[in-house]
Amino acid sequence: MDADVIIVGAGLSGLVAARETSRAGLRTIIIDQEGPQDLGGQAWWSFGGLFLVDSPEQRRFGVRDSFDLAWQDWRGSAQWDRLSGELPEDAWGAQWGRAYVEFAAGEKRAWIREAGIDLTPVVGWAERGDLSAGGHGNSVPRFHVPWGTGTGVVQPFMDAALAASDTGRTELRHRHRCDGLIVEGGAVVGVHGAILEPDPTPRGVSSSRRTVGDFALRAPAVIVASGGIGGNHDLVRRHWPERLGTPPTRMITGVPASVDGRMIDLAGEAGARLVNRDRMWHYTEGVQNWSPVWPSHGIRILPGPSPLWLDALGRRLPVPGLPGHDTLGTLRILRTTPELAAHDHSWFIVTSRMAAKEFALSGSEQNPDLTYRDRGLLLRTRLGRGAPGPVRAFVERGADFVVADTLTALVDRMNGLTAQPLLDPAAVARVVAERDAEVRNPFSKDAQMMSIRNSRRYLGDRLTRTTAPHRLLDPSAGPLVGIRLHTLTRKSLGGIQTDLSSRALGGDGAPVPGLYAVGEAAGFGGGGAHGTSALEGTFLGGCLFSGRAAGRAVVEAS
Repeated sequence: MDADVIIVGAGLSGLVAARETSRAGLRTIIIDQEGPQDLGGQAWWSFGGLFLVDSPEQRRFGVRDSFDLAWQDWRGSAQWDRLSGELPEDAWGAQWGRAYVEFAAGEKRAWIREAGIDLTPVVGWAERGDLSAGGHGNSVPRFHVPWGTGTGVVQPFMDAALAASDTGRTELRHRHRCDGLIVEGGAVVGVHGAILEPDPTPRGVSSSRRTVGDFALRAPAVIVASGGIGGNHDLVRRHWPERLGTPPTRMITGVPASVDGRMIDLAGEAGARLVNRDRMWHYTEGVQNWSPVWPSHGIRILPGPSPLWLDALGRRLPVPGLPGHDTLGTLRILRTTPELAAHDHSWFIVTSRMAAKEFALSGSEQNPDLTYRDRGLLLRTRLGRGAPGPVRAFVERGADFVVADTLTALVDRMNGLTAQPLLDPAAVARVVAERDAEVRNPFSKDAQMMSIRNSRRYLGDRLTRTTAPHRLLDPSAGPLVGIRLHTLTRKSLGGIQTDLSSRALGGDGAPVPGLYAVGEAAGFGGGGAHGTSALEGTFLGGCLFSGRAAGRAVVEAS
């Protein structure tokens, strides 16, 4: 044997597993098709939000949370509906979901602090839900933002891997692409693949796939930690869920091209059971990056509750299509409404005042104050006047942004971004007038206006995320900004089915000897810990939790 355990993938979940195995003294090999500059994988690019329940940070802001409320929210979002039959697809995912909420309400905060993750005081209210108590969404703010954003989450585990490499406990074999698992006597005993030529391209940039050799490595345990399918639009379309209608003709990409989904199918070929492949998580508020790193690079706007959201024909989206509320519910509206099927975009209309305070951009590189732990910049950008630099750059340079002093001029420029002028200025003006009429009183029948006022009752949102209600046509809040929004590919919610020890299960429901799966490749645990829909801040946490479980299980079995 070349090692005690081989980990396929040097992203967050694989590095967490490696930390557990190397600490226990196991000889660990990590292989990854990318170079050393991409250590940390997709998580490095993320905003880094972490889901915690009843934390000191929440209590400091007056938030009352509990395991029971969080579990109610999780179940309402998951809506597991594949629990019947001899080998139900959701059986293990539901167990993983509960175990994760227990982790988030229990030892998670202490564990991440021990690992070296520091939290800012900020607790965001992401994915607020479908406006029903038992349905999708977070009833209270739970989105804890770490110092360093995604880099602050993954860096401690990168450092641990590099330190273990220096002592010889862990080998990092970059530019090693796994092309298959070695199976003998029904057990997985290694991996084989191609060695790719060295490529010094910067982090995230698509790298060469020219091969310069082959390799085979053997170990009694193999952990698949290769991520999902978001960088492979062909796979996204192949598994697109029927409940979300038809996939857009054009999407933009929220993850590097290396997130290609190959290993999930290779694990299936080795005997692992693949479940819930049609469950996925994409964003409807994507904009083209004006400074792209990978092909079709998109950035998600994390909106506050105030933007006016219109479909491609200029009509206001119905509930739950409200900014920051229900990502997949909004995607369902946009992709299942017959007259919208031919159109791949929707629109935000905001005042400059709204854009300055309510627009955050997903990504470590889009949040320099948090990523570089610059507290002075944080105070100036989050609590000061004017838009943060990254937001201002998108407004000024982004291909999807237009600015105008009047609504008529704005709609004309919005029509200039599409092949056909689909927006009727008079119809848009009527929608804006109806919306603005609801601002004049502290009372309203408008669901979005009620949500805005609810948001401002939370101190964290009032300080950093939600403007005081005002009219879109208030000249003192202008100029107006129109933003064309695209579907942004991101996460897989299904994949390799695993038990609570992250052991991959076969077609008969029994563990495949020697094979484990973690992170997005395993649907963040069990092949579907989130069910049909997710609560924000739970993706990186799912990588932490499942990676830890796999590493500990391998140690126990060794």
